[in-house]
Amino acid sequence: MKRTIHRPRTFISAGILFASVFLLAACQKKEESLSLLVWEGYADPAFIHAFEEAHHCKVSASYMGSSDDLVAKLRGGSAGNYDVISPSSDVAASIARAGLAEPLDLSKLPTYAQLSPRLRELPLVKSNGKTFGVPFMWGPNPLLYDTTVFAQPPDSWAIFWDPKLKGKLSVWDDLSTLYLAAQMLGYDKPDPSQLYNLSDDQLAAVKQKLLALKPNIRKLWSTGGELTNLFENHEVVAAMGWPLMTNQLRQANFPIGETIPRENTTGWIDHLMITSASPHKELAYAFLEYMIQAQTQKKVTDITHYTPANPASAQFMTEAEKKGLHLDNPDAYMQRIYFWQDVPRRAKYIEIWNEVKAAP
Repeated sequence: MKRTIHRPRTFISAGILFASVFLLAACQKKEESLSLLVWEGYADPAFIHAFEEAHHCKVSASYMGSSDDLVAKLRGGSAGNYDVISPSSDVAASIARAGLAEPLDLSKLPTYAQLSPRLRELPLVKSNGKTFGVPFMWGPNPLLYDTTVFAQPPDSWAIFWDPKLKGKLSVWDDLSTLYLAAQMLGYDKPDPSQLYNLSDDQLAAVKQKLLALKPNIRKLWSTGGELTNLFENHEVVAAMGWPLMTNQLRQANFPIGETIPRENTTGWIDHLMITSASPHKELAYAFLEYMIQAQTQKKVTDITHYTPANPASAQFMTEAEKKGLHLDNPDAYMQRIYFWQDVPRRAKYIEIWNEVKAAP
């Protein structure tokens, strides 16, 4: 009698144990991993952790050093390694045309309608009537300077060529540095888009202008952290950089200043895209929706000091924060920024930039 009673109990206990193990394994299998290839500052735990908890997933990020670095990885067969990318406005169009990004179903992104109409209407991530990305953050490439060296903000990029600054400057190791030299040669007049469509003769002149700058260059920076270190170690006193570095240096109590000189400057609009080879497209959609929501955008600006694409994020900011991010008058600020555009002869620009770097 005892054995007949005992057996069912053992059977039920084993069944429960089996079911528990099965459910645990199923839950573990459900936890997806989302891989990002993005600019520095776009995967900070300050805002990524909440997404991971809400979606029971793990977000892993790799950082790109330049737009060309991103494109090279996507074209080199690594597209399937990444789910979400953050191309800037100089390569977003070519990524869309090449089929490297997924055309978006905007009905899965309810917050898309909140984004700046001016940014949404740009043709940068549109092809054949489809939209391939969402505007995320935007900003300038400003002149950064050590305020203990410059009592007043430099009012012209021309100071970069001042012999007194020999070995005291830094510029980005990126073909976009050509745009700066082109501006100084007046090629942005009357149409700033000419910066992205330079002729062979104009590129030759840009090369000579940059060769003349080389004695003043202490080092080319590749990452934001590298430029921040150059300032903190007092190796450089001025540079073309990003607001991200300004924010990092201010948090470190370094006397950094940021300005847009009278010639204006170039700038960028970063987009979030889902790669066409992503194995986690639904999770990627959820990530895009989360990242463009007003509260998340505020958290991203806290880290990067970039201007958010969702103007509704201003409701979570102080008046000083809104003014600092130019949300009090974004249209006027945009007038001072020549946003990067698709560069049809990008290979030629890269060739010229490499020749500048290789020169003694």
